[in-house]
Amino acid sequence: MRKHYLDNIRWATIICVVIFHVIYMFNGEAQAGVIGPFKEPQYQDAIQYLLYPWMMILLFIVSGVCSRYYLETHSVKEFVKSRTTKLLVPSTIGLFVFQWIQGYFNMRLSGAFEKIEAPKYMLYPIMAISGTGVLWFIQTLWLFSMMIAFIRKLEKGRLYEICGKANICVVLALVLPVYGSSFILNTPVIVAYRFGIYGTTFFLGYFVFANEEVIERISKWSLPLIILSAVLGGAYIYLHFGDNYAENPVFNSIPAIAYAWSSCLAILGSAYKWGNKKTALGNFMTKRSFGLYVFHYLPISASAYLLTKYTEMPAPAIYIIVFICGFAGGLLLNEIISRVPFVRWAVLGIKKEKRNV
Repeated sequence: MRKHYLDNIRWATIICVVIFHVIYMFNGEAQAGVIGPFKEPQYQDAIQYLLYPWMMILLFIVSGVCSRYYLETHSVKEFVKSRTTKLLVPSTIGLFVFQWIQGYFNMRLSGAFEKIEAPKYMLYPIMAISGTGVLWFIQTLWLFSMMIAFIRKLEKGRLYEICGKANICVVLALVLPVYGSSFILNTPVIVAYRFGIYGTTFFLGYFVFANEEVIERISKWSLPLIILSAVLGGAYIYLHFGDNYAENPVFNSIPAIAYAWSSCLAILGSAYKWGNKKTALGNFMTKRSFGLYVFHYLPISASAYLLTKYTEMPAPAIYIIVFICGFAGGLLLNEIISRVPFVRWAVLGIKKEKRNV
């Protein structure tokens, strides 16, 4: 039986990712490879602080849960094959087939073309690698999926059964290993690759939150968890607004992790309690959420670059246009690419033409 609350969490969180990247493109805190702020200070940047701590953690939790459910009806071999096609192919081959275009705009935004000293024939592979962008998520997810495939052969379900007994106190206490993992396996230059905390939350999704009994217990505390998340979110913004939220020591500070964990629990519980149902919007977005994630950043970066370079439009108008471009452009690219033979396999990991009804 399909878990509609997981589908709804996934597509709603990806929309949050789109919103985050629109604000990020003009932010005044993490300015590498972006347009930069319209003015200082920018209070709309607070949206980044509200979203950044928890949105990717939540996607890794949901991915861990979905991996468990998939393996209940498929073999490990089928799991490895499907995840490799869906995740590894788009984040490697797809870079050279399509994402090099993203790399071009990334290099334009960062001024790399003016700084780079390389033969012209090297620009294409450089742009392709630079086009990784948001695909770091599916690269990392593929790695964790291969690890769980190996663990699956050894674990035999014993740990999963034990984790199914977790009550609300245990689930809240899991913030401690999540906090500890935030300090390990963080890449020094490309800060998106936080293998420690993302790996921990993926495995917690697989072993703990894939137990529906655990989610039911969390759902009974949905309202208190929402209040707790709001309070901790306000405290986090008050303490760190103006700091670079994407770097140490902010992203693994106690306020950041406490807010992130309470938010993930609040969303999991409330989505199960009130959003575990199929709707027309949910059905539409569920089928397109992966494509939206893969494609949204290109129209955001391209429109932001062109609007700021060639127009004098006011900031509010630019935000609105860039968001429309990111959301609608991501969906449109998904519809086009998913219908082109070979390209749909290389960029989206689908072998057959996707039919949306």
